[in-house]
Amino acid sequence: MRNRIIGVAAAAALFASLIPTARAGVKVGVALPRTGPLASIGEQITNGVTAAVGAVNENAPENEKIVLDIEDDACDPKQAVSVANKFVTEKIGLVVGHVCSGASITASDIYAENGVLMMTPASNSAKLTERGLAGIFRVCGRDDQQGRLAAQIIAKRFSGKSIAIIHDKSPFAKGLADATRDNLNGLGIRETVYEAINPGERDYSALITKLKAARIDLVYYGGYQQEMGQLLRQAQDADFHPQFFGTSGIATSELWAIAGPAAEGVLFTFTPDPRQRPEAATAVAALRARNIDAEGFTLYAYAAVELLAAGMRDAHSSDPKRVEAALKSRRFSSVLGEVGFDAKGDISAPGYTLYVWKGGRYEYAQ
Repeated sequence: MRNRIIGVAAAAALFASLIPTARAGVKVGVALPRTGPLASIGEQITNGVTAAVGAVNENAPENEKIVLDIEDDACDPKQAVSVANKFVTEKIGLVVGHVCSGASITASDIYAENGVLMMTPASNSAKLTERGLAGIFRVCGRDDQQGRLAAQIIAKRFSGKSIAIIHDKSPFAKGLADATRDNLNGLGIRETVYEAINPGERDYSALITKLKAARIDLVYYGGYQQEMGQLLRQAQDADFHPQFFGTSGIATSELWAIAGPAAEGVLFTFTPDPRQRPEAATAVAALRARNIDAEGFTLYAYAAVELLAAGMRDAHSSDPKRVEAALKSRRFSSVLGEVGFDAKGDISAPGYTLYVWKGGRYEYAQ
């Protein structure tokens, strides 16, 4: 591929250049959406990585301090390619990101070919790590795990109800919708409606009319907060009140900002809230002192930096191959608790649990 701009020989030179020299520090790339509909999730990632770098650098020698290069990919696979190539060209060998699964999958091919280590704090697609690419890690869970839990909850709590499954065609949303549907079908439950919408769509009147006509009791939506917020508000305006069920893509206060009280009672699956872990108390307090709530993926981004720093310490190097070997060799302390990685780069942390939106905040569902 033309966009994979550095070959094997240049990659060898890249590894040598990544060993920090005196007072140089270690540059870490960060790829996230600063613009576009998912900028609020990008802000969570920015808050997490900058707070973590502050903590890591506080007691680090000058040559081990982390310097961030934060780039905007807008959660777009094409822009992700540009960002990945920029990092490779600039000989940045360690990357936190990307955020959206489509962007991560595309960029990971470039990173793996050029010997760059990538650790995503938010990409759920099982495909990302199932390909067995070298140097690809994630600190969040997988869509197959999340879809399995969603199906189990739906089967238990909504037995005999008519179900609609909706997604926005993105790898993240479709992966979750398909995983949930497949698991439901495996439990002998068939959905009444399976529908795709266009990302960025604003008028859901035709979809709501179809769901009302089908007498849908539960709507499972596999995407992000922008579209789900609009869908919730418009469903309320149309006097359509099924149980809505979302995913980790709505673990942001922006959902309530868009939908308002229409989001009350919405269920969704997400990883166990790290804000409640004792290991995260110092990080949560430091963020709170800056008037930042460590919601959503904030602490997952924080953990990505912590774990990269721990890998470099164990490896006595910032060479991506040596850091990868270190990260896969044992478990590490982090704001997520004590975690490790399997051979694929998937984290050992607990998978998913059920949340509910109440009064503008999300909490564990009973």
